[in-house]
Amino acid sequence: MTERERTATADGTAAAAEAVAGDERLRRWRMVLGGAADGTGYAPAGRDAAMDAALEALYGSGGDGGGRPAGERSAGLGGSAPQVARWLGDIRTYFPTTVVQVMQRDAIERLGLATLLLEPEMLEAVEPDVHLVGTLLSLNKALPDTTRETARAVVRKVVEDLERRLASRTRATVTGALDRSARTARPRHHDIDWDRTIRANLKNYLPEHRTVVPERLVGHGRSARAVRKEVVLCVDQSGSMAASVVYASVFGAVLASMRSIATRLVVFDTSVVDLTDQLDDPVDVLFGTQLGGGTDINRALAYCQSRITRPADTVVVLISDLYEGGIRDEMIKRVAAMKAAGVEFVTLLALSDEGAPAYDHEHAAALAALGAPAFACTPDLFPEVMAAALEKRPLPSTGGR
Repeated sequence: MTERERTATADGTAAAAEAVAGDERLRRWRMVLGGAADGTGYAPAGRDAAMDAALEALYGSGGDGGGRPAGERSAGLGGSAPQVARWLGDIRTYFPTTVVQVMQRDAIERLGLATLLLEPEMLEAVEPDVHLVGTLLSLNKALPDTTRETARAVVRKVVEDLERRLASRTRATVTGALDRSARTARPRHHDIDWDRTIRANLKNYLPEHRTVVPERLVGHGRSARAVRKEVVLCVDQSGSMAASVVYASVFGAVLASMRSIATRLVVFDTSVVDLTDQLDDPVDVLFGTQLGGGTDINRALAYCQSRITRPADTVVVLISDLYEGGIRDEMIKRVAAMKAAGVEFVTLLALSDEGAPAYDHEHAAALAALGAPAFACTPDLFPEVMAAALEKRPLPSTGGR
């Protein structure tokens, strides 16, 4: 092959590669922009066409699609359960699970599809996640008998996934905190924590004898099975707290499974419901809640306060956005009284992965002034928050008190 031929071949290969790259750019812009009038001139086919149709059905702009200009995207799911079921199957085929969950949430919010979740075949088609559980709980009283068992199965799948993710670390972290808080300076021989005893007495090391003189002993509490701490989870079940209710129910069940902690779960709106006797099954807990309604934090805290028997060994965790519909001053006074009695009080504005929540800043500032700072908490951070509260040390999200 001559030099000219090699050059021509190289030029042709480069041109072909550039053309392929150009087509791929057009393809991606077409998938982002949507609609035949997007200016790219690219016509999706095969898998691209199916993905584009699924996106168009949800994120289009024509409502039911009637009378829209040619090429303009339109929301094409309508209110047809079979059509929505097919769409749910399509998005699970073409998109990863995390994207599917976002699209499902958007479909419920943008197109008003919540009522379709009352149908068993629809529930069987959706990808379960925390937000779907929140939607089902808000529809709880409206669920027909034919749908209720399917809904419970969906909720149970999400709960079991959360337990697998969170339970082991929560138990390990909280158990460690309980062990540290139960240490005594006068332990019996078999209760001595030798590792910490040695570290506490390194200043008494005798080089000539190659030994440490244990001037101060550090030990564990004797009874691992005795109830050493009491935890009260007081959870706002107003509609904006749906994800927090789900996570709190799972954590409540995990804490209740630990013999050394007496756990109480209280949910509230304008009324107060004690769900402690259902903590062995977080699914029962969740179906015992009723999302929505008003908020009376003071009334809920009054109930929790009345159930505290050992203030110095009690942690109260209020999970609420602090939008109080009850008596604000009484709420603040009640928190102050609990703290004065020795209760460790923690306020979580949200227990979820949803980012910065909306909350009542005035109430949050008032609690902070009492030494009970209010902050949002992710589920992954919650075990550390509980460990710090049980040990009465600065909370990890605030850096101090």
